[in-house]
Amino acid sequence: MLCSFCSTKDIQGTLIRRRAAAATVDWMEALAARGLRRFVFVDNTFNIPRSYAEELCREIARRRLDLNLWCIVYPKWVDGALVELMARAGCREVSLGFESGSDAILANLNKRFRKADVRTTARLFAEAGIARTGFLMMGSPGESRDTVEASLEFAESLRLESVKITVGVRIYPNTRLAATALAEGVIAPGDDLLRPRFYLAPGLGDWLAERVAAYKRTRPWVL
Repeated sequence: MLCSFCSTKDIQGTLIRRRAAAATVDWMEALAARGLRRFVFVDNTFNIPRSYAEELCREIARRRLDLNLWCIVYPKWVDGALVELMARAGCREVSLGFESGSDAILANLNKRFRKADVRTTARLFAEAGIARTGFLMMGSPGESRDTVEASLEFAESLRLESVKITVGVRIYPNTRLAATALAEGVIAPGDDLLRPRFYLAPGLGDWLAERVAAYKRTRPWVL
């Protein structure tokens, strides 16, 4: 997603800087005139704020740019009207970072959606003919073998075109996860977290990596 130069606030009151929709589409149109067609929006919340996503998609559709768009969508606050707008703009694939198939883990991660929201979102995009990639992030605080199995079962039930699974959660400075990792002795005070460090819930050890590897072996759609 392009950097932006006007500001708004998301659902949590966090300041978001973004480029005006018309200016973004001007840039896309100029590149399309040079033969480029595939555009990837790499912010994790293409649909937040929803009003901006709608404005952007309407402008792309109005100019009939014939693009192939890939977006990362927050799996809540999505309905048929938004999906239709995205399809009209040329969206052909979305990624859904739902991270877990356990409502308890989603709550631990401070996600504002639950499994039911993910299922609805996945279905709406499927009905519009838009391909879907899901993301599972295993090993966060509270994760257990039971929640791992629940996540794998849930991901399979969605019948996505592909799923990416990561083992371990990167620890960023000044986050709740960093505090948990510090309390558990995973990191020490003063550790340089700009160098990637990862958290894995106690008790999972090598089992999680082996379980994910075994799961992937029989499912070519799991990456």
